[in-house]
Amino acid sequence: MKIIIYIRTSTQEQNPENQLKDCELINSYGEYQLIEERQSAFKDDKERIKFEELKKLIKKNKVKHLICWDLDRLYRNRKKLIEFFELCKMYNCQIHSYRQDWLEQLYKIPEPFNEIMHTLMLNLMGWLGEDESKKRSDRISRAVRKKDGITKSYKGNKWGRRRKPINEEYILELYKQGYSTYQIAKMYSDNPKFKSNISHQTAFNIIKKSSSNITKQK
Repeated sequence: MKIIIYIRTSTQEQNPENQLKDCELINSYGEYQLIEERQSAFKDDKERIKFEELKKLIKKNKVKHLICWDLDRLYRNRKKLIEFFELCKMYNCQIHSYRQDWLEQLYKIPEPFNEIMHTLMLNLMGWLGEDESKKRSDRISRAVRKKDGITKSYKGNKWGRRRKPINEEYILELYKQGYSTYQIAKMYSDNPKFKSNISHQTAFNIIKKSSSNITKQK
C-alpha cells in the first residue's frame, strides 16, 4: 500500500514547497510518493492528468493514505469532492488534510459509529456547498442594478460575460458556397480559430442583415 502526498497549485507562479512542508508534518505513515500538479481544480473542462493517475491507483487498491494540504486541492466543486470521498471510502483509502485536521477524529471513531459519522460528514459538506452557492447568488443579485433595460454591477459596469465578436465574413463566405445555416453554425462552432459557438439562427440573422444592406445599396 502506498502513501501519497498530492500537491496542486493553480498557476506557474505559486510555490508548492510550502504545501509539501505542511503535508509532511501530518504524515506519520512512513515513506511517501509525491504527486505534484499545477492545474486548476475548479474548471471541469481542464483535465488534471496527474490527478487522474492518482484515481487509477486508488481504484487498484494501491493507496492507503492520501495526504493533501487542503481539500480544495482535490476539488473545489463540492459535489465532485463528495464523489471523490465516496470513491476513496470504497477502496479503503483515507484522506488526510493539513487544514482539515478534524478528519483525523473521524478515523478514530469505533465501528459502526464511524460509518454514521462519515455519512453525516459528507451530507454536511453537501449542505454547506449548497448554502455557499445560495449566499453567493444572493450577493450577486443584490449587487446588480437594472436601468433602461441594461443590467449593471453596483459599480456601474455592464453585467455579464463579454461576447466574442463573430466573424461575419466567414459566415457569408460559407453561405455563398451553398451551405445551410445549420451547417454554417456547426462549421463555425467547430473551428478552433474562433473558439466560440453560434446557433443557426445567429447565422441566419447575419445573412439576412447582409442581404438587407445589399438591397438598400441598390
